[in-house]
Amino acid sequence: MIRFEDLVEKVRAYNPDADIELLRRAYVFSAFEHKGQVRHSGEPYLVHPLEVADLLADMKLDVVAIAAGLLHDIVEDTQTPIERIKELFGPDVAHVVEGVTKLGAISFSSSEERQAENFRKMLLAMVDDIRVILVKLADRLHNMRTLHHLSEERRVKIAQETRDIYAPIANRLGMSKIKNELEELAFKYLETKAYESLRARVEARRRATEGMIEDLKNTVAAKLTEAQVPVIEIDGRIKRLFSIHQKLKRQKIDLDQVYDMVALRIVTQSVRDCYAALGIIHQTWAPVPGRIKDFIAMPRPNGYQSLHTSVVSERGFPFEVQIRTADMHRTAEEGIAAHWKYKEGRIGAGRDEQYFLWLRQLLEWQQEVRDPQEFLQNLKIELYPEEVYIFTPKGEVKALPRDATPVDFAYAIHTDIGHQCVGARVNGKMAPLRTRLRNGDIVEIVTTAGHKPSRDWLSFVITSRARNKVRHYIHAEEKERSLDIGRKLFEKEARRFGINAKTLADPAAMTRVLADYGLAKADELYAAIGYGKLSAKNVLAKFVPADQLKETPETGIASVVRRVLGTGDEKIKVRGIDDLMVFRARCCNPIRGEQIVGYITRGKGVSVHAAACPNVVNLLYDPERRIDVEWDKASDASPYTVRLSIQVEDRKGILADVSSKIAGINTNIRNVEATVDDQMGRIDMTVEINDVKHLQKVIKSLRGIDGVIGVERASR
Repeated sequence: MIRFEDLVEKVRAYNPDADIELLRRAYVFSAFEHKGQVRHSGEPYLVHPLEVADLLADMKLDVVAIAAGLLHDIVEDTQTPIERIKELFGPDVAHVVEGVTKLGAISFSSSEERQAENFRKMLLAMVDDIRVILVKLADRLHNMRTLHHLSEERRVKIAQETRDIYAPIANRLGMSKIKNELEELAFKYLETKAYESLRARVEARRRATEGMIEDLKNTVAAKLTEAQVPVIEIDGRIKRLFSIHQKLKRQKIDLDQVYDMVALRIVTQSVRDCYAALGIIHQTWAPVPGRIKDFIAMPRPNGYQSLHTSVVSERGFPFEVQIRTADMHRTAEEGIAAHWKYKEGRIGAGRDEQYFLWLRQLLEWQQEVRDPQEFLQNLKIELYPEEVYIFTPKGEVKALPRDATPVDFAYAIHTDIGHQCVGARVNGKMAPLRTRLRNGDIVEIVTTAGHKPSRDWLSFVITSRARNKVRHYIHAEEKERSLDIGRKLFEKEARRFGINAKTLADPAAMTRVLADYGLAKADELYAAIGYGKLSAKNVLAKFVPADQLKETPETGIASVVRRVLGTGDEKIKVRGIDDLMVFRARCCNPIRGEQIVGYITRGKGVSVHAAACPNVVNLLYDPERRIDVEWDKASDASPYTVRLSIQVEDRKGILADVSSKIAGINTNIRNVEATVDDQMGRIDMTVEINDVKHLQKVIKSLRGIDGVIGVERASR
């Protein structure tokens, strides 16, 4: 069992200025909180946080990370709240402990490859301080080392999670030493028979090749010395069991066919020495064609650098040689924990690669920072800032864009789930559908059969899938309704002249009219009438000569449309088209003189909005339904009712002053309401306005009154 004094000695060796007092307080507090607790091995629980802290010291991390290692299980396993950790040890330590606690609370229920990758991305996206992941990896490594004390069922579950989630994360962060040990231990518990069988065979081969490896090392050392190539270290080893096992499965070969089971690693002083050593190796032994890889001149996308070659000894014994500098070796072994480098075994193309490239460049820039504590303290990462990872109730993970909502999540599961979505439980609590989801949320969608998507969803959904599905549904529904309304309008217009619309539109005539409008089907013609794109009167004139269509004021098309759709606003007209119903939208209540835009609504005519209305962006998602409108200069100048909200000081006579000012500029007041709250007053007033210039004059006059703080035009 490691002692606290051993930990202190290890930390001081690489960081003489470390705050040992912080570590001592963390150790004492951990010992107190875990007092009486024991692990499955029977050892005091304190052994585990000490071992985790020791692993973090091996990585040469700062005291914040090591203190967090000593404290990482306290919030989860005792009654101590995170606020107490923050109070005693500061916000940095508390932040790391809280992050580790959150990661530990996640239950991984799927080992399927794609799901596992989502889990890994989610973990990396959830942390904004790399030390959280490093403490979690150290925690997992010690737990794996003591896994034999648990039941077989728990051993298998933890080992599978380690292989699927934590070993790849260690690999992603370039920490091959930790990754290798995690993989070996997981292999041991997940495939015990295969592990033991392979271990016995490799051990037998190791004994047979032990002397050969030493001979190879001595030969290489002598050749390099003779060529005056400086060497820091030459190491010989047999590849890891899990690596060999993977190769046997992947290539479907026998152990005797594994050419690179034995590997020599040569660590030199410079890049020039690496290439010189490669030349000496190839002069000494015959290289295997196609097995020479130069990752120095062409680094892997993650920044890994080394020279690889496979050669055959004079006895016909194949082996691999890796040649790198000391910095490259430290990077390959320790990755991000080596302070300045980053390595990933394999990176996909596209967006993932740019994130890893960004991180690698950041770490290379940090080479100028020689203090590892300063480096780690300042290193904040979020590898996937544009994504959130959300759990289904069954434990599957869905990747969604940042700020996605439960509706986006519902459509990500299935189109029918999205259409029928009526509510959502986020982490067990009902939440509005426009809620912005966060990493790690567990979301359950509440559905009702027959429910339809709402147009309002378009104002908050994020994913293109959800937006397109909602648009498609609404478009199909509106098209159906417009088709029905358009057919009724056309039939009513025909009946007004005693014409049967069904007999009127014979195939030949219909084909001719459709060609005139550039349409393919009769349904498209009726839908265009229903949308308001075409006038029923004008379409009817295409079928019947104009002299047969004598319109009377009492029964004209305007009255037909008004009976079907309601009255319109005679102050606004659609440019170039007559007989369309026009009404001002209540959300912005536009008045004469303002810039306006028209939007064809289903079966109601044209809704007119002020161009500055915030709803315009949300409503005009279908450019085909936007239509040009203008104020009718020929109409009378009857006033508009406009509601004003006036914020005032609570003083005597302020309401009289406001009323007097408005009356003084020849403006009629329709309604007044006044309220007082916390020595501030508000006057809501409805006035009659002629046009936008008149409104601006009224607002300017009101703002000039002593005691008026602000004047705003309110929606009706």
